[in-house]
Amino acid sequence: MDTGLLIALLNPTIALALGTSFLVLWFYQRHRPYLAVLAASYSLSAAGFLFQAFTLPIGLMPSKLLSNLCFSLAACCLCSAVVARYGRRVPYVGIGVLAGSGLAALCWFMFVQPDLTWRILVINFAFGGLSLLVAAELRVVRNEGPTEMILFVLSLLSGLNFFVRTLIVIIAHGRFENYAELYTSSYWTTALLSHALLSLLIALCLICAAGLDVMKALKTETHTDPLSGLLNRRGFEERATLVLQHCITAKLPVALVLADLDHFKTLNDLYGHAAGDRVIADFAAKFRSAAGARGVAGRIGGEEFAVLLPLSDLAAARLFAEAGRTLHSAGSVDGLPTGTRVTASFGVAARTNHEGLELLMCHADEALYEAKRSGRDSVRLSQERLEMVVVTGSLKAG
Repeated sequence: MDTGLLIALLNPTIALALGTSFLVLWFYQRHRPYLAVLAASYSLSAAGFLFQAFTLPIGLMPSKLLSNLCFSLAACCLCSAVVARYGRRVPYVGIGVLAGSGLAALCWFMFVQPDLTWRILVINFAFGGLSLLVAAELRVVRNEGPTEMILFVLSLLSGLNFFVRTLIVIIAHGRFENYAELYTSSYWTTALLSHALLSLLIALCLICAAGLDVMKALKTETHTDPLSGLLNRRGFEERATLVLQHCITAKLPVALVLADLDHFKTLNDLYGHAAGDRVIADFAAKFRSAAGARGVAGRIGGEEFAVLLPLSDLAAARLFAEAGRTLHSAGSVDGLPTGTRVTASFGVAARTNHEGLELLMCHADEALYEAKRSGRDSVRLSQERLEMVVVTGSLKAG
């Protein structure tokens, strides 16, 4: 088979395979529409290369125009998908202006003032501008992970490829008079090979990113309680252990608050499990809001909750617990009769030496048990911590 034909079929084959891959990924992840847009992008790119290599019955110039239209749409889809994947606002206006200007200039040098060299320049510059636009959007997120940095670098390289390579090759070769000369030139060979390499690398990076998204979602599901939206016991223990270790290393204060809803079984028996679920969801929302971004909050049992509070001593943790107790008992829950009070008991412990999470939870659990035993709807502090405070105070007084 002719080597030129093999090279011509290389890009559409790769693009079609990648488009199919993204389509399969989207089929199993319908909540990630950017995958479908990537599938459309690579499929359009495959069509563009085929229309570039083979002349349709509509004629040479219309075939080339259709090819470049497919390339432009593919570039727009790729840019939009990459930006959307990282939660950035898609710059539709910038994408539209660059792609539209490139196509308009192409049509001018195709039908009004025919010039093959200028057609090559304007369409490559348009694609280069789109690549740099994506790089500008990814610059904000490039330090969030390896895939983000790789995509940022690839976007820059793609922009340089469209600008620098095009100019160097055309300056070295000179003007192109016809397509036969173009297809046998170093420009065409380097264009096909560089596009194949860059498109493959970008696609592999995006496939890797999609795989990381799946892994992250699975980890979130296994570490999150679906009813409360808080971390489950496993997720809480893993996250809290890391935060606690950081506080120990940095010699920062840290406290733990355990909370348990009072008479929860009675609520379930009187008003049903649906009402009980709403009570848990309502308390969890208030608990999460009060913990803020620094606190590690979780539902560690049926009606038991925990929050690790870095940069908080025993006094600050007690204020947190008292505020939470007051807020919860004063509020109402949908599904319960008006005036029904739902209360919670709290146990508070603070790190004294180098206790691990397990020992800290034992101290807080003892305090919680004391709150339950002494009438509920109250806050109690770890007795061990209190004894240390009393002993320390006595020594200072002596």
